[in-house]
Amino acid sequence: MTTTEIVAKLWNLCNVLRDDGITYQEYVTELTYILFLKMMKETGREGQLPGGCRWDDLRSKSGVELKSYYKKLLDTLSEKGFGRIREIYQGASSNIDEPANLEKIIKSIDGLDWYSAREEGLGDLYEGLLEKNANEKKSGAGQYFTPRVLIDVMVRLIKPQPGELCNDPACGTFGFMIAADAYVKAQTDDYFDLSADEEKFQREEAFTGRELVHDTHRLALMNAMLHGIEGKIELGDTLSPAGACERAYDVVLTNPPFGTKKGGERAMRDDFTFTTSNKQLNFLQHIYRSLKRGGRAAVVLPDNVLFESNVGDQIRCDLMDKCNLHTILRLPTGIFYANGVKTNVLFFERGKADKGSTTEVWVYDLRTNMRSFGKKNPLKHEDFAGFEVAYTAGNRRTVKDERWRAFTRDEIRKIDADGNETNSLDIGLIRDDSIIDYDELPDPVESAEEAIGQLQHAMDLLADVVAELKSYEEA
Repeated sequence: MTTTEIVAKLWNLCNVLRDDGITYQEYVTELTYILFLKMMKETGREGQLPGGCRWDDLRSKSGVELKSYYKKLLDTLSEKGFGRIREIYQGASSNIDEPANLEKIIKSIDGLDWYSAREEGLGDLYEGLLEKNANEKKSGAGQYFTPRVLIDVMVRLIKPQPGELCNDPACGTFGFMIAADAYVKAQTDDYFDLSADEEKFQREEAFTGRELVHDTHRLALMNAMLHGIEGKIELGDTLSPAGACERAYDVVLTNPPFGTKKGGERAMRDDFTFTTSNKQLNFLQHIYRSLKRGGRAAVVLPDNVLFESNVGDQIRCDLMDKCNLHTILRLPTGIFYANGVKTNVLFFERGKADKGSTTEVWVYDLRTNMRSFGKKNPLKHEDFAGFEVAYTAGNRRTVKDERWRAFTRDEIRKIDADGNETNSLDIGLIRDDSIIDYDELPDPVESAEEAIGQLQHAMDLLADVVAELKSYEEA
């Protein structure tokens, strides 16, 4: 049985809980509590669990006794678990009211082909479940989930290295950091080429993150643990004062949440140079300030970050002063849960100085004249082939691709009618042949003259008709 088949079986168990009124997101969280215990057994790590909280203890109960035992088990793990176990089960509670449903889920999980699951990797199995949840529109989780192929491309181009500190300030289920860890492992023969101290650093310190939503944070913790990552994953808001301590990263990979910060939410950072309610602009400030000299980032951001005026202009100017914003990838629409959202990936590197770091920006338009994307037509690795060739070219000017174009810093910097400097990065889109052929548009002046002539002709005809009627009445 393949990982995909096991994921499908696990996902279908959500139908068991439908009568309990449990949502898809709640189901994934509920499944996490149970599935984790089974995975601890399969990996031989049950010794990390408090006594009486192991898989066979749970499996041996049934009926009302099972329901009562399960709730006590969650409390025990939350209060007496060790380290990451306690973090995962912190505040855990069950929404399953019907004991028979709980028993069916436990027996179904116990009956899966766990030999195949171990062979293919339990971490990959769990990540497949998270991706399944994101692709299910009814769950609403897709807005938090970055397509795996996009994550892989961003990681490959940023090239995290052994010994580097990597961070995701809006980590969701920790997908970027898990992909970065996999990339480094692939370069080092699963860390076999590293010393014991270097391997310890990779496992315990290299990959970190912060997540605001409690249940998503729980999923991130479990995902990291199943992939052998022990780096710190904080629960909290990066845009609150708690995020001000994050500094000196070698690599930042992230897809911050979209939207604006409403009144009554958590306190805002007081260390930002520019004040705005736009979350994405604030995350952008945080990210480039958190990089060490020479540190690099790849960040998914919506279009408004590229063109928002006033404080947006100031932040983009500051970004291009402090960092070399060398590449912008204009992403296709339809690759996220909210299909109308237009997004980009900004690639930049912190400069040696805080002035004049960007001299030119290369833009690749993967949005215009593209096929439609969605659940039935997902993004594929080959969709990025042209961009990867252009990005990695030794001399970018030799690349022959109409989607690829450079803009100098002076071309980006404009002065508006009021004498203010603007720095719009809403640039680089090629002609969209799927909408209209611009070459065939008529000249507007000629069109107006033709319309006026046609109107005059019609008025002359009408005057002739009126004259004919008048002479007819007189006769």
